Amino acid sequence: MVVRIRFRQGPRVEKREGKNSRIAWLVASLLTLGSVSCLVLGLWRLGEDFGWTSAFVFAEGSILSHWQVWVVAACAIQFVVWRLNRYGTPVEEEGSPAAKQEKPETKAAASA
Repeated sequence: MVVRIRFRQGPRVEKREGKNSRIAWLVASLLTLGSVSCLVLGLWRLGEDFGWTSAFVFAEGSILSHWQVWVVAACAIQFVVWRLNRYGTPVEEEGSPAAKQEKPETKAAASA
């Protein structure tokens, strides 16, 4: 006896660029918070070196007790955020309705 199970046909997989643009924007917005947090920790540590703030969270002598580590981490995370935002931005094609609309600067320049 042969039993056949038939499944419904699901949605087709699209082969277009930027399918995950919403997820990219979500991750970018969350990583921005992480970047700001790293920068705040770096500034806190730098402030402790100058004697402006209280004791830093991490013990002296560990890799995380250096302000340079935190600032570099903030810059690296912000670079990833920039790349994710570029990925999430839709590309206007020549035949799309968004590309057919004239921009205000172009319209003003044409009438002058």
